[in-house]
Amino acid sequence: MAGTFEVTDDGFESDVLQSDLPVVVDFWAEWCEPCKMIAPMVEELAGEYEGQVKFTKMNVDLNPKTPQSYGIRGIPTLIIFQNGQAIQQVVGAVPKAVLKKRLETTLNSP
Repeated sequence: MAGTFEVTDDGFESDVLQSDLPVVVDFWAEWCEPCKMIAPMVEELAGEYEGQVKFTKMNVDLNPKTPQSYGIRGIPTLIIFQNGQAIQQVVGAVPKAVLKKRLETTLNSP
């Protein structure tokens, strides 16, 4: 089943860093209007990249440790992880095409 799932500080290592697939983490908060604006786009991409990329969401208010360790200062911030490393970062409500291009770069890199 395609779609995003919530990840927490406690599950971050196993769900994201140890994943065999690239993982997009959408750092967001309930009160963040731009976060709400991009949420449907992130869900669409999760469907388009099912089986190739995992899409997760992390509420920064409920899980402060991980965003702090990655220097998240503004939300929404989307970070693409591959092989346990943060390799791409997108800050702000960007068009779908921008994130899609970043995903294609990740998937097509050796």
